Amino acid sequence: MSDLFAPEGGWRLRILDLSGGAEAGVVEEIRGFPTLMAANAFARAYVRDSIELCRAPGLSPREVLEHWFAFGEDVEVMGAGDQAWRSANELAEFSERPAGAIERDWRSLDPRRDEEGEDDDG
Repeated sequence: MSDLFAPEGGWRLRILDLSGGAEAGVVEEIRGFPTLMAANAFARAYVRDSIELCRAPGLSPREVLEHWFAFGEDVEVMGAGDQAWRSANELAEFSERPAGAIERDWRSLDPRRDEEGEDDDG
């Protein structure tokens, strides 16, 4: 699969503010994912974390999703077509089953982490 590997500059994704508070819904764009698998894994973990931040004790799965659509953040992998991870495919499961820390750990997958580490060492 030739499109598993990143285009020049790496795969990029957009974080979308579902509350409508950001211009055109885009909170930020992240670049530099070396593979589509890495970009998809980040997107999945980021959305998983966003859903958990919207979960409150006693909420039904439907109410969790309502809160997420009102206050959460979604992620869009750019330029990957049908191979891009899409939150719509897993929202029902995410709302029904709370996530553990590992499933929510998008920070360890963030390509900007490597850039920050270089500055810290230098």
